[in-house]
Amino acid sequence: MKPSSAVSAFPSPADWHGPGARERARRVFSWKALVWALVFPPKRHRIAVTVPGVFLIGLAMGIGTAAYNTASNILFITLSLLLACLLLSGLLSWFNFMGMAWRLRRSGPWRAGHETLVTVEIRNEKKWLPTYGLWFDLQTHPRIATKPETTRDVKLKEDLAAAEKAVTRERLFLRERVEPQGGLSVDWVHKPACRGEAVLELEAVGSLFPFGFLRKSVGTGLRHTVLVWPAQIDYQWRGGAAALAGGQGRRSARAGAGEDLLALRQYADGDSHRLVHWKASARLGQLMVRRFAAESPDGFTLHVETGTGGWTRPEQFETLCSFAGTLAEDLFAGGRLQAVGIDGEWIETRRVRDVEAFLDALARAKPVVGGVPSPRENRAATGEGTRPTMGCAKNLITFAPEGARGVVALIDGAPVAAA
Repeated sequence: MKPSSAVSAFPSPADWHGPGARERARRVFSWKALVWALVFPPKRHRIAVTVPGVFLIGLAMGIGTAAYNTASNILFITLSLLLACLLLSGLLSWFNFMGMAWRLRRSGPWRAGHETLVTVEIRNEKKWLPTYGLWFDLQTHPRIATKPETTRDVKLKEDLAAAEKAVTRERLFLRERVEPQGGLSVDWVHKPACRGEAVLELEAVGSLFPFGFLRKSVGTGLRHTVLVWPAQIDYQWRGGAAALAGGQGRRSARAGAGEDLLALRQYADGDSHRLVHWKASARLGQLMVRRFAAESPDGFTLHVETGTGGWTRPEQFETLCSFAGTLAEDLFAGGRLQAVGIDGEWIETRRVRDVEAFLDALARAKPVVGGVPSPRENRAATGEGTRPTMGCAKNLITFAPEGARGVVALIDGAPVAAA
């Protein structure tokens, strides 16, 4: 973690949270509101006594007892100084948080096993006072779709306990002061462990400023739901089945060295005289050359079945999702991916966003026991709308278990790749 450069001008208030974001929307000062905020702090604002604070209170009680018994003015003055120090600590801590606003930013898509950057941006809306010594408590955990309805729900309790073990927490310290009307940002490099829906949450913002006697924290309630794509894994192509499946040439709507005429263009220096179209040149009165269409191999169609194929082992199903996602990305990068599908819900891969939608669906996918789920269950599980049926797709790649942990990709029953 290290502080980044200063944040630019204050953006939309809807993106920001904290006392400064509320004060920006309400600039009217009121003594009544000030006293009320001191007596009854806002929701999720907490002040706790630290170990040095406990010693200070104990010392004050001891000096107060001695001052009462001895009627010593020096002891009463010492007692008043200690209590004033404790009161001043609380006031300065309150001023330290006043006018502060923060927001969460995550960079790029999340992928299991890959590092991703989470940024906390801070803004100080105070005109005169800087802010010191803040820390930010961040956590990520798997999203729990349901909550326990009864205390006897043992299975759900076990799921919640397992989810608690998967919680990743981090405390980021802001070691620089935030200047008035200025901003900073701190970064957290996080590596998700597994695919699925995760919750990124900024639990609280805290500080020990100024003396460390009191610990003040502000609960933010700021959270984002993030999709974690499957991890990329290594796989091997098997035999010549894959090469035969994609070996037949097809006409592509781009220039190349094929045999089909694509278009005519004006002659340019360096063009071969063999490409000159003499009839068109004579008709137009200028040299025209032929452009031929390129030939590219037939593409593949990739389909994942979550309800059939015997995906009874969780680790094998995770391998399936990683294998399917990695294979889809590699085929798309090579221009050989036509469409992808999960349980009959198809996506034609024309843009990068189509492949990303497939990875989003893989992130949400769960093994279904007892056959293929209904289209409604598919849409609920993958978050996608209804897709057209591809029918009898050419070079259709399907997946099946291989052994206890492996997964094999098949075309017409012949293995072409394995992970």
